[in-house]
Amino acid sequence: MSRYYLTTAIDYSNGDPHIGHAYEKVGADVVARFHRLVGEDVHFVIGMDEHGQKVAQEAAAQGRSPQELVDELAIRFEGVWERLYISHDDFIRTTEPRHKQAVQALVRRIQKTGDLYQDRYEGYYCTGCEAFKREAELEDGRCPIPPTREIAWTDEENWFFRLSEYTERLISHIEQHPEFIQPESRRNEILRLLEGGLDDISASRSRVPWGVPFPDEDGHTVYVWFDALPNYISAIGYPGAEFGDRWPAALHVIGKDITRFHCVIWPAMLLSAGLELPGTVWGHGFVKIGGGKLSKSEASLLDLDHLIDRHGPDAFRYFLMREIPWDRDRDFASVDAFLQQFDERYNSDLANDLGNLLNRTVSMALKYRDGVVTRSEATDLDSVIDSALDRYQATMREHRLHEGLDASMSIVRAANGFIDAEQPWKLAKDPEQRARLDDVLAALVRALAATAVTLEPFIPTKAVEMWRRLGGEELPSLEHLMAELPETLPPRWDTVLFPRAEIEAESD
Repeated sequence: MSRYYLTTAIDYSNGDPHIGHAYEKVGADVVARFHRLVGEDVHFVIGMDEHGQKVAQEAAAQGRSPQELVDELAIRFEGVWERLYISHDDFIRTTEPRHKQAVQALVRRIQKTGDLYQDRYEGYYCTGCEAFKREAELEDGRCPIPPTREIAWTDEENWFFRLSEYTERLISHIEQHPEFIQPESRRNEILRLLEGGLDDISASRSRVPWGVPFPDEDGHTVYVWFDALPNYISAIGYPGAEFGDRWPAALHVIGKDITRFHCVIWPAMLLSAGLELPGTVWGHGFVKIGGGKLSKSEASLLDLDHLIDRHGPDAFRYFLMREIPWDRDRDFASVDAFLQQFDERYNSDLANDLGNLLNRTVSMALKYRDGVVTRSEATDLDSVIDSALDRYQATMREHRLHEGLDASMSIVRAANGFIDAEQPWKLAKDPEQRARLDDVLAALVRALAATAVTLEPFIPTKAVEMWRRLGGEELPSLEHLMAELPETLPPRWDTVLFPRAEIEAESD
């Protein structure tokens, strides 16, 4: 069984989880579930980035210790991921002893190569990004991500990493391995950055006590990005022997705003340490709503618990993956527009198309054949199913998740059209059409079975419920889908898969 190690960016501990966090975690979870569905041994890691100047400042503002703050936030984040059925295998926190050990071991290994040296840093620092900034990167003296972030002049003695020495090696690797940075737009951005040359970067901070102590250097902590990025190896046992069982990662899922750290700094650190580079770094886009300027009342409507409660966790997962392409941004004009689109997508796709298809098919199979599905010859619907399954696997393997979801839902659309064309209720009245009715009902069950399996990465609990309503038990792998089709439907089911929602307008 092939192994597939998948990570997301670890979330920074300075505020509650929001839609952007959910979009990334749900998308990565879809990838993890898909690779399990095709029989791979998946190890999926998420976590929290808990050190740095910004955390210390936020804790001080609240009159508490940094550890108290990050402990509370970790509980909040984990609670939301549990509600959204995120199937991670590990939740790494950078304040854990195992992470501290890994970071210090990696720093020592880089030191031995001669790639670390001491010097004085004088320049701008953005606490919001936890990043040093060149003057050319600023807009009107502020950080452009977002422009509300203020910049502070910093003057301190640090350890530096010879990042400039890795420019050509990184360009060469990216050109030889175009899959390393995806989608293509992100790869082009990084290549333009590299072609402009790289500066050495700080590897330590001498004025930020909240962090991993820099090895053998009193008064210094590891710079927060030098601390955060190694979570991908600390979570799998670095520097222990078991680390090699999972590394290199198959996929790092990150936001497009931190591609420089993951596609330049992190691979340079790994090259310096003599470690393999990850297979792919996927930089997803952003969910944008109202230009990012929301009132408190508008922001409250986008609280994740509120959104999950609106139509349930499966529906929220579906909406994120359906409406927001995995390779670019999606901009909603306003909070109202976002919520209205969520409501419309829920009723049209899930309640009407998918839910009604399941209800109609199960009801007809029970009414006309006592729930017994007879094996039959292939129909026109089967060719649609076969084509959709091929498209689904191809797009999912290329991380085009929105296209994979569309492939799955194309089966639903075709099956509803098949019912309208074949009119099983008329076939049931004609004894001479008995065989055709069996073919139609069996094809519809095959369509629903294929839909249930392919939708499992997107709507995991509802997909399992669909499978059980068809008479199945354990959801099969894609490989064994057609060999494990249910043949007898259960006599009744008391709940509706997706009850149609009566939508009321939101008020501020």
